[in-house]
Amino acid sequence: MSALVQLKSVGVRFGRVEALSGVDLKLARGERLALIGANGSGKSTLLRVLHGLLRPSSGSVLRDSAVRQAMVFQRAHMLRASAAANVALGLWIAGRRWKSALHEAGRALARVGLADVVERNATALSGGQQQRLALARAWSLQPDVLLLDEPTASLDPHAKREVEVLMAEFARGGMTLVFASHNLGQVKRLATRVLYLEQGRVLADLPVQDFFNGSLLEQASPEAELFLKGELA
Repeated sequence: MSALVQLKSVGVRFGRVEALSGVDLKLARGERLALIGANGSGKSTLLRVLHGLLRPSSGSVLRDSAVRQAMVFQRAHMLRASAAANVALGLWIAGRRWKSALHEAGRALARVGLADVVERNATALSGGQQQRLALARAWSLQPDVLLLDEPTASLDPHAKREVEVLMAEFARGGMTLVFASHNLGQVKRLATRVLYLEQGRVLADLPVQDFFNGSLLEQASPEAELFLKGELA
């Protein structure tokens, strides 16, 4: 499989803070890559580099210009407009006529189980509904790669399951997923590959089954063991 995105020795600095250092990564089509690590390990920064929202301070990012990407944030911004308009705006910006964009927005909302809130103000929806709306916005663009930053971190268990089901369905439909998560159960359920970061460095890059069978502890730090035990925030 050819790489959709490739990072070579990527570093990111914010003043004196080194957020990423020497990151090498190849993302292949169809992968479900989980980014894990303690708070401040560089997961969100890496996602933003992959999506082109951050330019590396060093190293290079190579990407297939034909690959379409979308990103869902932990707390998606909702416009004070209908759920349909929140989805349609992205399509309109991408070049669709407004009437066509609204029609496609309705289809996207139905896809994530929100057909009954098409005309409701997006800011009045529950947290779980807003996150599914964010997924609808991303799905409507038909991306090849979907990046998600802690997509279920602030949701209740039922809403988390709804989001996880959608992520799994998108992956089965051929979408490549890259998601940051602190939920190791979620990583086991959804990922095919795990990247473990510590202080901006990749300390392990393993198939998900190897990651959880002890291979991480053979090559990583004492902090990694604490993280897997849930003792490192």
